[in-house]
Amino acid sequence: MCTALIEVTLWMAVFAAAKTELIGGFPKESYLAYAIWAAFMARISVSWMYEFRMIEEIDSGSINHLLVRPFTFFEYYLSQMMGYKLVTTLFSLIVPFAVSTAFDLPTDATKLPIVLLLVFYYLILVHILSLIVASIAFHLNRVHSMTVAKNLGLWLLSGELVPLDLIPSPYKETLLALPFCNAVYIPVGYITGRLGIEQVYAGFASITWSILIFGALSVVMWRWGIRKYVGTGA
Repeated sequence: MCTALIEVTLWMAVFAAAKTELIGGFPKESYLAYAIWAAFMARISVSWMYEFRMIEEIDSGSINHLLVRPFTFFEYYLSQMMGYKLVTTLFSLIVPFAVSTAFDLPTDATKLPIVLLLVFYYLILVHILSLIVASIAFHLNRVHSMTVAKNLGLWLLSGELVPLDLIPSPYKETLLALPFCNAVYIPVGYITGRLGIEQVYAGFASITWSILIFGALSVVMWRWGIRKYVGTGA
């Protein structure tokens, strides 16, 4: 809520200073709706708590009790993260809905199901990236700093602070081709009327090929780490 308030204040100041009705072809109400929804979508589509836990399991050696169970390390933490995200999503989205309704901001509630499907599909990619980072803990210490750096990078690439359609070409096209815009820009842009369904379908496609590429890399990293790992910890 604090993040949303700061971003709303920022966009109101931008429009007041610009003394114009439209920026990038959209009115102030569109940017206010984007700022409110982006703040909450960004919280849903990011994962650091479970990544920290995964790294700690490997660092401390407590991963031993997971390696002997009839499910993988990846599945164990993916199921926990998805359950947590499902519960928090149901409650946290009440706020942007209430604010958008109270101030008559552009929001189409009928688009929410496919938007949430896209975000939760994106979370699979996020978890794969978390496994890659956690696998580095087999070889290095203090890997937690990599989580912070990775999340800062995703924050910049997702379009949380600034809608990506305001980025000048050719950088805009590059950012839109990456899967990370599906965390915030694509779902928020679609639900607030900035984007059409075509961009959502393209988002599913970009996430799919990214899961295949990073999934293969995560398997290599995990197997490399397990071969080096010696289970002498807790």
